[in-house]
Parts: sequence; C-alpha cells; structure tokens
Amino acid sequence: MAAALAWGALSASSLIIGALLGLAREWPGKLIGSVLAFGAGALISAISFDLAEEGGQLGGGDSLALGLALGALTYFVAHRLVERVAGPRPKAPSAAPDDADAGLALALGAFLDGIPEQAVLGIGIAAGDGVSVGLLAAIFVSNLPEAIGSASAMKAPRRKVIVLWIVVAIICTLATVAGYGIADTVSGDTQAVIDGFAAGALLVMLIDSMIPEAARRAGDIAGLLTVLGFAVAAALSTVG
Repeated sequence: MAAALAWGALSASSLIIGALLGLAREWPGKLIGSVLAFGAGALISAISFDLAEEGGQLGGGDSLALGLALGALTYFVAHRLVERVAGPRPKAPSAAPDDADAGLALALGAFLDGIPEQAVLGIGIAAGDGVSVGLLAAIFVSNLPEAIGSASAMKAPRRKVIVLWIVVAIICTLATVAGYGIADTVSGDTQAVIDGFAAGALLVMLIDSMIPEAARRAGDIAGLLTVLGFAVAAALSTVG
C-alpha cells in the first residue's frame, strides 16, 4: 500500500509542478503550444502502448470498446457542462477559442484520464509486476503540459488555480491506492474497461482541446513536436 501511495504521489506531482510553472510567469503562446504539442504526442503513445494495447491483452475487445465508449462520452458530456459554466465557445470558424475554456477543458481531461490511468498503475503494483516505467513516465510527462497549459490559460485567482490542481493530484494519487486495493477482485475484463475509459477520455480531449490549442499557439512546428513527444514516450514504454 505504501508503495502504491508513493508511486501514485510521484506521478501525480507533475500536475502541481505544471500548474506552478504555468502560474510562475507569462509564458509565450508559442512555447505553451510547443509544450502542449509534445504532451499530445506523449498521450497518443500512452493510449496506444499503455492503455489500448494492455486493455486488449487483459480483456476482450468488447470490454475495451465499452471502456472507450464510456470514457469518450463521459468527457464529451462533462466538457459540455463545463462550457455552460464558462460560457459558449466562439461559433465563427475563424474565431480563436476562449483561453479560459481551453484551460478548463485541459483540467477536466487531466482529471478524467488521470483517475483510471493511476488506478491501472496501482493494479500493476499489486499484481507484483512492479512499476511500469513506460506508464509512469507517460503519466508524469503528459501531466506537465496539460497542467501548464491549463493553469496559464485559466482566468481565476492564482490561489484557486493551485488549490484546483492540488485537489486533482490528491484524487489521482488516491486512485492509485484504490487500484492497489481492488487488484485482487478485478478481472481482466474490468481492467480492460478501465484502460479503455482512460483512452476514450484522452482521445476526445486531444481532438477537442489539446491538439487544436497546440496548433493555434505553436503554429507549423506543432506536428513535429507531437511526433517527438510520441517517440520519447514510446521509447520509455519499451523500458516498462
């Protein structure tokens, strides 16, 4: 249990680090976009090699598909509810998205994918497989740009932003402990649903918020940085 708590806290700590970095100074838009593009590539790698692939191996394709659908719909609905609070996004095709909305969307994505991701981390520790270096690195690396981009875009007092990310980090850490605690009672199909849920939420968040924001801010280098993020995270996955 102590190991799950420690590793969970380590992986979730990047959320707080990223938020503090995002609030520390005014970051150039191109730099924020570059960080988001790199993080998007790392997340695509995590979806491919640490979530979808593992889910398919642990359970049937139907369980993985169920998790994908649940995760995608959960993020889609939750994001629309956030939009009602933050205000509608611009309707004109040429209008830039509202930065505050983008910040909330990234925070929501980090929350919805962080819980199942870290639960999978805890399940792996309890199973005696040790810590997946690839998954741990992918969680830590991808959390940073999500938190940096979100915190720098949010139009709220700094204290509220920091408290928000501390709460998200604590919940994600507890998800690792919960995954460790339920490992003995979780079937392969259930693990596949959990993996699929994280992957589905991530995919919708990437297309809906993170990739468009990265392309808008970073410009034509966004694609190259996305490939770089994917390559780095994929290489780390082979270690785990």
